[in-house]
Amino acid sequence: MKMINTAIDSIISCCGNVQNPISPVYSSSQPNNFVNMQSQTSANGPELRGSNITLARVMGSTDVTNRKTKIVCTLGPACWDIPTLEGLIDAGMNVARFNFSHGDHEGHKACLDRLRQAAKNKNKHIGVLLDTKGPEIRSGFFADGAKKVTLKKGENITLTADYNFKGSSKKLACSYPTLATSVKTGQPILVADGSLVLTVLSCHPSEGEVVCRIENDCSIGERKNMNLPGVVVELPTLTEKDIDDIVNWGIKNEVDYIAASFVRKASDVHQIRQILGEMDGKIKIYCKIENQEGMENYSDILAATDGIMVARGDLGMEIPPEKVFLAQKMMIREANIAGKPVITATQMLESMIVNPRPTRAECSDVANAVLDGTDCVMLSGETANGEHPIAAVTIMAKTCVEAESAVNFDSLYQAVRNSTLRRYGHLSTSESIASSAVKTAIDVNAKAIIVMSESGATARQVAKFRPGMPIKVITTSDQVANQCYGTLKGCAAHTVESMDLEDSMVNVVVEELKAAGKATAGDPIVIVHGTVAKSGATNTMKIEYV
Repeated sequence: MKMINTAIDSIISCCGNVQNPISPVYSSSQPNNFVNMQSQTSANGPELRGSNITLARVMGSTDVTNRKTKIVCTLGPACWDIPTLEGLIDAGMNVARFNFSHGDHEGHKACLDRLRQAAKNKNKHIGVLLDTKGPEIRSGFFADGAKKVTLKKGENITLTADYNFKGSSKKLACSYPTLATSVKTGQPILVADGSLVLTVLSCHPSEGEVVCRIENDCSIGERKNMNLPGVVVELPTLTEKDIDDIVNWGIKNEVDYIAASFVRKASDVHQIRQILGEMDGKIKIYCKIENQEGMENYSDILAATDGIMVARGDLGMEIPPEKVFLAQKMMIREANIAGKPVITATQMLESMIVNPRPTRAECSDVANAVLDGTDCVMLSGETANGEHPIAAVTIMAKTCVEAESAVNFDSLYQAVRNSTLRRYGHLSTSESIASSAVKTAIDVNAKAIIVMSESGATARQVAKFRPGMPIKVITTSDQVANQCYGTLKGCAAHTVESMDLEDSMVNVVVEELKAAGKATAGDPIVIVHGTVAKSGATNTMKIEYV
């Protein structure tokens, strides 16, 4: 617990103002009209946030076409037919998540084929994310063919590392070989997503056994997940199955992202890059931060990865649940400063697996993630197994838009820029061009920023500075288009055969803006170019008029 408290203390110190974790510290040198993402200042000093929220805004309709935050949907039996996939795309799905904790290569490939047909039917660049199963610790099987065992509060139970042992209410097998030497007396062990809590009473390494006290009544089934809070688990981040899934399914089928489960250190990312080989850099790596060790090494992991997933389910088992929101804010803030996309995941609209409407707390959770600065929000069982998959995406999209309406994007730009300068002391040349493009778009009231980007790096740098107007990315790569539309905040994507066709493609984008009522004749558009010879090196910016 001391380690956890130390980690959380550092989170608090990093966050500063928890209400606005990316905003710079107020000082007398800031202009009087400075307005951050959630609070405001005037000539007389800070004011309460929310002055732009009126009754008319609360009661008005929601225009989801203005949504900037992206939505990741987990595919499963509830949604994997083509008509439902098309419905998810219409409702707002940007990325389809394939959960490799379930299913096989053949089944996932059949679903992928249907997804790509649905995306083609809807003319949308939908990203494909392979989520690895990762290392796991599970309870064992039961004796006499039992499907469940009932455990009573206050009784003792023995955990054995002999995974061949068939268990009962008195003794259960555990798949972690070094359990007896890893845990200590007094620490908790959480089983089945925390529905069963055990407290270690004694450890017996010679027998490979741990005696625990049962802290609550519970009936559990076979092979339930187990968490050891605070323990540095001696398991590889990538299992043989994970490597096989990446090489023989992910690379083979040209996925857009790998979501790596239980990443604990930067070397885990380097290993994935080696496995990707020639596809490294093309397939983006998103690290799932799910335990205390990953939190403690977060800075190194962030520097090595392409993006972050705040995986709050297992994280809530590893650190106190009341601390998870702090961890979320810290990780999102750091990713914002680094300019790397971040996905916030787990139980966002959990009740919609059964219910047609979410709880108010769930909508607030989604909205707060948006206000924290997340690039994407994710649905799991809501779309994979739920009874209302399209409705879940619809309400999530509306909630994101409502949260974004409370953001002052002009001042958020300044907050991101100031926080970056405070951290690094300067902007890189390409960041400076991207920052200048966003600032220019603000100053001239541009209706859009058009980004010519072959690798997607230029688009990512522009998206980092959070412009209030849409970002339209033009690229020669379908995969880059999938990634820009998939996880880069505020970005839409168009593909073109050659960057030599820039003028015609810009005209197409402008006509789309006019048809949607987003621009009229005489309105300014900012255009940013990345160098063709050196991918990702942003070098020019200009203003054109509709």
